[in-house]
Amino acid sequence: MKEYILALDQGTTSCRALVFDVNGTIIASAQQEFSQYFPKPGWVEHDAEEIWQVQKLMAQKALQNGGLKPEQIKAIGITNQRETVVVWDSATGKPINPAIVWQDKRTSEYCEHLKSKGHLPSIRERTGLVIDSYFSGTKVKWILDNIPNARERAEKGELLMGTIDTWLIWNMTKGRLHITDVTNASRTLLFNIQNLAWDPELLELLGVPTPMLPEVHASSAVYGKTDESFLGVPIPIAGIAGDQQAALFGQLCTAPGMIKNTYGTGCFMLMNIGNKPIVSQHNLLTSVGWKIGDETTYVLEGSIFVAGAAIQWLRDALKIIATSAEVEKLAGTVSSSEGVDVLKAMEADSGIPIQELRVDGGATVNDLLMQFQADVLNTETVRPVNVETTVMGAAFLAGLAVGFWENIEALKNLWQTDVRFSPTTELEEINQGIRGWYRAIRALEAWSSDKEV
Repeated sequence: MKEYILALDQGTTSCRALVFDVNGTIIASAQQEFSQYFPKPGWVEHDAEEIWQVQKLMAQKALQNGGLKPEQIKAIGITNQRETVVVWDSATGKPINPAIVWQDKRTSEYCEHLKSKGHLPSIRERTGLVIDSYFSGTKVKWILDNIPNARERAEKGELLMGTIDTWLIWNMTKGRLHITDVTNASRTLLFNIQNLAWDPELLELLGVPTPMLPEVHASSAVYGKTDESFLGVPIPIAGIAGDQQAALFGQLCTAPGMIKNTYGTGCFMLMNIGNKPIVSQHNLLTSVGWKIGDETTYVLEGSIFVAGAAIQWLRDALKIIATSAEVEKLAGTVSSSEGVDVLKAMEADSGIPIQELRVDGGATVNDLLMQFQADVLNTETVRPVNVETTVMGAAFLAGLAVGFWENIEALKNLWQTDVRFSPTTELEEINQGIRGWYRAIRALEAWSSDKEV
């Protein structure tokens, strides 16, 4: 009987499930979107119970679509939207509030308060992050402060918290496992990336009681088995990683200096920096990339929140293009794109020159964009055959834990190049564009600092 790996991809707008064979080929898949809620300006919420039900259904449908039996699934890997957080009743399993999504801005004022009190340097040193409403910790504080009796109940252990990986696994195991992995924990503002543990001082600062925290594990390990109610038979859960770290691993950027960029709604660039965290001097984030066995890999991350979203704006709001694909032709009509990237900041922080950029995400089908990246960075831009690198990373982590793949070297044989884009534009032309970019930045800084109306 052939065996496979089931990978669950719980994203911001949809739940997916994909089945991989030993060659890394996708055998079957299923996908369904779920509801988005915007109750107030700047607020973004999800129904955590809907996410669970849809994700469970997609796992079942993927097996049905592939004509597979649950007994053929060797292990399950999970990747997820990272900073979105749920707080639920430990007895009933019911959330006490809608999940607060990573995009949500309701805690921005509190984050500014923390900055004004001088907490940024300490938090940056401990967590590798900046103080921002983006991360999970202040969202948990908001729930505990705004739901009646929540804080008291949390201190008694009656409430649990978790990012979406934790929420799914708790439901998949009927409450037997309350866990997360180091990648998701490192995006909470509560986790010390130096010693890989929840930080007592940060928990006290943000008012998050210890009893509600999940146990933190490696990214590739057999954590336990699903309840039979999930797919019919108990199946090992063996891999967890937040979506961007999963994409880096799926791209097999396993050596220091290797880097990937995901082109989606936003752009998320991650660089493998090895086994020691580097606190960025250029406003990048430092997170845990993954932990396999006793070895921890750290990453630098730069995030650009508007990328594919700008294409949607051109299409849906301005009606300049009818389809997303038309933007490549439109971009080809201009003589200069006047842009630059966050990669140079990564080079400066890490001290490692970049050899190539591996890319994934929907916008990578745009050859003009990929060629521009190669030109402006003066480095090869490599698009793989399989651009489903996020969910593949989750599959790889789970498969390694159960011996489905022997080691990382075996995985490298599965990664195949589609197209390599080499730098072609004259270097002086690129440098002129970069100088223009920085000039524009300086002008914007001067304009924004001028308070006169």
